[in-house]
Amino acid sequence: MALKETVKSMRELLANITQDLEKADNGNKAASQRVRTGTVKLEKIAKGYRKESIKSEKANKGQKKTAKKAAKPAAKKAAPAEHKSAAKVKAKPKAHAQKAAARPRPLSLKRPTAKLPQRKASR
Repeated sequence: MALKETVKSMRELLANITQDLEKADNGNKAASQRVRTGTVKLEKIAKGYRKESIKSEKANKGQKKTAKKAAKPAAKKAAPAEHKSAAKVKAKPKAHAQKAAARPRPLSLKRPTAKLPQRKASR
């Protein structure tokens, strides 16, 4: 299907679904079944639309550029380049991390807890 045909079929299907939704809201069980089946059909058509729209955007990518859009990215690219050169600062090496990995950590000793009274065995 072409993109225009897909859009047309989506609009028709949405119109049918909205009419059936109103009927289903009033309690019509057949209309609610049509809404459920219509949404499944809409899902399939919508997936096809996504594929077709991406394909058409890729085909038309280089054809519709304007002078304004071409000028804006050039200005944006110049500003970050100046920012990066001014913000170049060398990070200090983390020597303390290497030392911590080399020496073992001391074992933590647990303090003794209070002893609970024991019951004497009765005979």
